[in-house]
Amino acid sequence: MGQLHEKILIVEDDIQIRKFLSYILENESFEYKTASSGKEAMNSLISESIDMVILDLGLPDIDGLEIIKKVREWSEVPIIVVSARDQDQEKAQALDVGADDYLTKPFSATELLARIRVGFRHYYRMSSTKTQSEIEVGHLKINFDKRIVCLKEEPIHITPMEYNLLALFFKNIGKVLTTKFILKEIWGTAYGEDTQALRTMMAGLRRKIEANPAQPQYIITEIGVGYRMIEQ
Repeated sequence: MGQLHEKILIVEDDIQIRKFLSYILENESFEYKTASSGKEAMNSLISESIDMVILDLGLPDIDGLEIIKKVREWSEVPIIVVSARDQDQEKAQALDVGADDYLTKPFSATELLARIRVGFRHYYRMSSTKTQSEIEVGHLKINFDKRIVCLKEEPIHITPMEYNLLALFFKNIGKVLTTKFILKEIWGTAYGEDTQALRTMMAGLRRKIEANPAQPQYIITEIGVGYRMIEQ
């Protein structure tokens, strides 16, 4: 799966977990480098070409959240957080400051590799979306130029706000979007933590795009955090 040009930085102070992550990446032919502290990680990110970061939040010198904030000031490199902190608030906070995904320890090699694949696909898709006028996921397709959404090749009627919401998910396929992020992107900062409008709009959108809104195929709920548009 891994390719020579894909270099992943493992930032983890626990030597056993660091070895476990290194073994997984080496077994999949990824090039990788390790760092046991935030300072080491920042030095690698500044001086080397890194294509993805697997980051533990509980580092001995710098909190992982601060590292994400610093990196996001100048880079869009995919960041997958791996942490023992399993509270929804912690996950949402990491995603809000710029992480792309979140895995709670312990996790399997299969799960990590799946998140890595999604992370790279999202990153490459984001790079091409600027020139891509149409994206299709399963039977759902959006045309950004015409602002048209089709389900099974048939145009469906959605409101302008529903379109903006769906377009946001299409531009972030596979990535968890926190409620706070969505509110800010769609309604602006004035809505703060008011989630009722978003829940109402999501319910209406799902009725239009999902065969069974109670068991969505396209946009799933990440309980306590937000939503994710999944790849078919």
